[in-house]
Amino acid sequence: MQHVSFSREDDHLFFKTLNHRVNKYFRDHNLQRTGNWVLYVKAVGMFALLFVPYFLLLLVEMNDGLRLLLCVIMGLGMAGVGMNVMHDSNHGSFSDKWWVNQLLGNSIYILAGNVYNWKVQHNLLHHTYTNIEGVDEDIDIQGVIRLSKHATWKPLHKYQKIYAFFLYGLLTLQWALVVDFKQTPRYIKKGLSAEGELNATKEWTLLILTKIVYYLFWVVLPLLVLPITWYQWLLGFVVMHYVAGIILSVVFQLAHITDVVEVISPKELTEEKRSWAVHQLLETANFATQNKWVSFFLGGLNFQIEHHIFPSVSHIHYKALSKIVKKTTEEFKLPYYEYKSIGAAFKAHLNQLIILGKQPHLGS
Repeated sequence: MQHVSFSREDDHLFFKTLNHRVNKYFRDHNLQRTGNWVLYVKAVGMFALLFVPYFLLLLVEMNDGLRLLLCVIMGLGMAGVGMNVMHDSNHGSFSDKWWVNQLLGNSIYILAGNVYNWKVQHNLLHHTYTNIEGVDEDIDIQGVIRLSKHATWKPLHKYQKIYAFFLYGLLTLQWALVVDFKQTPRYIKKGLSAEGELNATKEWTLLILTKIVYYLFWVVLPLLVLPITWYQWLLGFVVMHYVAGIILSVVFQLAHITDVVEVISPKELTEEKRSWAVHQLLETANFATQNKWVSFFLGGLNFQIEHHIFPSVSHIHYKALSKIVKKTTEEFKLPYYEYKSIGAAFKAHLNQLIILGKQPHLGS
């Protein structure tokens, strides 16, 4: 991993002031930073969105069209559980009880992912080194999509505005098939862990056992119970994962790759002398924050600025915190990037794909 360092200087004392105000908010309102009954009810609903259609498929006779519709709904449920339950839990913000976060964080296994790999890639690398070329693996799509001006340009990138969104939908399918088997040995070799001491034997054992459970649940059981062919099952399986993958990927891209948010190199970071908190402001963007339904389903991930500055706070508080963050950034004359709608953020991301897809000038 490249050496990356943030400036310890913060002339405006931005983060100190912001942290004081946020602490005061929770204190004055007698609130915990974790979730509450609203989040718990929502979690039940998201799990129902995923599992009720699954068991209906197994237990009720229906035509192929209805089966496919249920697979789409399961995809929505898969994304919903990921954004509303798994995400908060693995940040330690779903509940004030450790065991609840641990239990619900493990929901990633039924979504095809792995807790150890996710926490290293997301909590450790992405949240610490957001949008930094060569370090933040969330922006590394193996050269197929060019998301950074620092990435090598290839002729195929001219067409990424067309094919990028198709590839985005493959996210959770990659989790199921290849990603975890590549990340685990690489992270273990580097000694990376988001939770202190690393136990390689434990992580390999969990990876193998949870993948077995995953394949038994989503592959073996449906093929044994349902009166369908293997290719009918494959279609439903791919549709479910594709719906989840496209939602999860696009939500991330709208917050981190736009016409105002660009990937930065470690050298540029050092030269600009950014503090960590200011870096988070410069590398994230909010979108559709006034849309209650969007905020509800996305688990507050449209409040990406608040999430990146306060990752251990549950998303149910982001709307209230956004007012504090916005006011503080205005006082210190710092940026606060926000798109009014999903459409505006989508257009900004598409524009960035187009710009990065063009062949750079020689010498640039």
